[in-house]
Amino acid sequence: MMIPESVTFEEAIALTESMMAQMATDEISPAEAAEAISQLVKTENGARGFFVTYLSSEATLADHPSPETIQALQSSPDIVAELLVKNLAMSAAMAVTHRRNGDEDMAQGSDRVRSRTANLIEQLQLDQVRDRTLALRESALTGEGNYKTFLQRWQYDAQQREVICQTIDEVMGNG
Repeated sequence: MMIPESVTFEEAIALTESMMAQMATDEISPAEAAEAISQLVKTENGARGFFVTYLSSEATLADHPSPETIQALQSSPDIVAELLVKNLAMSAAMAVTHRRNGDEDMAQGSDRVRSRTANLIEQLQLDQVRDRTLALRESALTGEGNYKTFLQRWQYDAQQREVICQTIDEVMGNG
């Protein structure tokens, strides 16, 4: 599976969907899938497309990532860490929003993304994740810091920021 160096977000989604379908039917080996994932996560667009597809999929591949998938994700620690931390926060906050809106199905989808993201964070053991989650937690608590703009862009309110902090504490073993 060839991944273009300048892959767009949309192409990364399509490539990930194709790769996951091939993984589910054993049309692609774990090593070939890992190589494709490594290529995808080398760029922000590729990594964003991979994670949005992989983490939200109805399939169960993301519930039990293979050792090859974990190794592939470890190949780009800065990009992967940043996106995992943001995915953790966004999925926790969106579950609150969906429940406020009475949409339990969507809330459960957000819960699944949060759970899968937490599982990846735990398995990857990247120092970059710990540093970024602590920085995000600080921004969620104080309204200042490295993730101030991120939290403002998505207009997270006090309850959502509290849930983000609780989720970080659970994932990082502080809860």
